[in-house]
Amino acid sequence: MSPSPDPGALLSELRAALARTAFYEWTGIALDEAEPGRVTASLRLDERHLNVQGLVHGGIVATLADVAMGLSVRTAVGPGRQHVTVDMGVHYLRPAPAGRVRSSGRAIRVGSQIAYAEADVIDEQDRLLARATGTYLVGERADSPVGSHAEGA
Repeated sequence: MSPSPDPGALLSELRAALARTAFYEWTGIALDEAEPGRVTASLRLDERHLNVQGLVHGGIVATLADVAMGLSVRTAVGPGRQHVTVDMGVHYLRPAPAGRVRSSGRAIRVGSQIAYAEADVIDEQDRLLARATGTYLVGERADSPVGSHAEGA
């Protein structure tokens, strides 16, 4: 995805990409805002997000943070490039309550091979629920004409 100077166009491009992936529909994650290097995603929590104790599963909070961080990196990697999470840390600061939660991801540095991002997960009362950091491997897309190489080369 090429970084777009128009945040509205960038948001539309990202939403279209997410709509082609069943994962986002299954989780209920929506994209709220996007600009180069910054993305906000949100999720209305429901029963499918609860663990056996009746609390929001930490993996859901981590997933929302990873989506916000990963998409913030995606907005900055440039055309014909892709990213994949290689390391992620989450500090859980309070349980997530019922309702909508959002995660604001920021691409702190995007290099030619490695990117680093951070995200906060916040509830409807603007309370910080979790803070996350992520490292992403950046490279050429395998299906990109730029990345196409002869077999065995």
